[in-house]
Amino acid sequence: MYKLRKTIFILGILLPMSLLAQLNSRNDNNVKELDANKTTRKISTLLYYINNYYVDTLDMSGVVETAIVQTLKELDPHSAYISAEDVERADEPLKGSFEGVGITFQLYKDTILVVSPIPGGPSDKVGIMAGDKILKVDGEIAYGEDITNKWVMEHLRGDKGTKVDVSIFRHGNIDLLDFEITRDKIPINSMDAAFMLDDNTGYIKLNRFSKTSLQEVNDALLELKSQGLKNLVFDLRSNSGGYLGTAMSISDEFLPEDKLIVYTEGIHTPRQELVATSAGEFEDGKLIVLINEGSASASEIVSGAIQDWDRGVIIGRRSFGKGLVQRPLQLPDKSVVRLTIARYYTPSGRCIQKPYDGGNEEYYSDFKHRMEHGELIHPDSINFPDSLKYATNNGRTVYGGGGIMPDIFVPLDSVRYNKLYSQFIRKGIFNSYVNDYLDKNRVDLMNTYSDFEEYNDSFSLSDDDFNNFLEVAKNKDIDIEDPELTPNVDFIKLQIKSLMARNLYETSDYFETLFPMDKEIKTALEVINDNKRYNNLILKK
Repeated sequence: MYKLRKTIFILGILLPMSLLAQLNSRNDNNVKELDANKTTRKISTLLYYINNYYVDTLDMSGVVETAIVQTLKELDPHSAYISAEDVERADEPLKGSFEGVGITFQLYKDTILVVSPIPGGPSDKVGIMAGDKILKVDGEIAYGEDITNKWVMEHLRGDKGTKVDVSIFRHGNIDLLDFEITRDKIPINSMDAAFMLDDNTGYIKLNRFSKTSLQEVNDALLELKSQGLKNLVFDLRSNSGGYLGTAMSISDEFLPEDKLIVYTEGIHTPRQELVATSAGEFEDGKLIVLINEGSASASEIVSGAIQDWDRGVIIGRRSFGKGLVQRPLQLPDKSVVRLTIARYYTPSGRCIQKPYDGGNEEYYSDFKHRMEHGELIHPDSINFPDSLKYATNNGRTVYGGGGIMPDIFVPLDSVRYNKLYSQFIRKGIFNSYVNDYLDKNRVDLMNTYSDFEEYNDSFSLSDDDFNNFLEVAKNKDIDIEDPELTPNVDFIKLQIKSLMARNLYETSDYFETLFPMDKEIKTALEVINDNKRYNNLILKK
């Protein structure tokens, strides 16, 4: 899908083990020979002494794991240890699948509530429906205080082809309904939504860069083209990254042949460049990329390449600032160390990794510091030194050293996302109200609105229903004050409507319902529909 200079093939920010031999072409001149007496022999001798002479009996494997974790913390914020039993689960979101029964669920009042069966999955095939409550699993009680997410995973996940019996309560039925489900491979979609914002502009939201993301994006682009796609809003807000290879492949969809997408380099890893190929589903047409403080790693590779080549306009707030590449290295017990081996650089030469010399706690408090300094509200609060100044292909000034700074800054809406709204989220008021509402009204809603389009066009939350929502909040000891509530009433109502759409229809419908009040999308459409403004943003010298 893409060319590589120096004939080196890189597949991920989490580089796969199959490339071990190729990547061993490191610069051995920079490898310092270990003094065994001061390093390896010293550690093994210490472990021998602890195991044989310490006053109490110890779990020595646990001692070693703790030592590994603490050692990696001293290196950088992204080198990490994964125990052997956690390796497979840690990779699931990026591999794009797992094996199980195929439901989206949440624990609601100590009960497993089916939010939706995955279309075409094992549960869908046997007739399990959204709103069902699982009360027994293989004859074992599946409700009460002891039921946790971990319990559900352990009982419903399993190898493909194995069977599990569930007993379900369904509204309108007196007796429990029994189902036998044969587990299968379940896809984990990395694309949250794809739809048309207007007659010419499409929208794609990606939540991670997984093994399946390129195919998902390509399929979405083809579908949107059939609906008249000429311009695209590509939403990477709060996308924390994933496979480097996927980020490069998706960048290739937008960039012309031979354009450098990214290069990596480390003291033990020679410079490796990856460039775009002749393939590409959307190399023409206006392109907007949305980012925010949660957009990291692979998201920053894509947005950095788009910005450096002036291919599109970046809108939102400064991204996270992760410019380090990890490689998984297997230890003898099958556990894995994800070790940082290189930094990545955008086409203009920027390394957007933010500083981490203040330690991990300081590093991960960055969002708090941005809030305190007013950066999320005022772009003038961000100061980049001239030493980090770079230029795009058209000569526009951009900066390295701390994330991707957007071409158009959209502040965090502190009025909309105020203390009251945060309490609604934190205390689960939205989910609690929506689940109760749909438990009582799901059948009537589905009979009234035959599909999402009809629901989106016609349904609105009544004032009485909104007052009921506020009563749910008050019963959770939330003080509701008019100055915080009044400016937000329409948005809160739309949020409730969007959550209902997600539960009644598809995940994508949540975003399609909500987008009319999304300020970043609104800004993107304004820019796209103003040719002069769009061109000035990417052509400015």
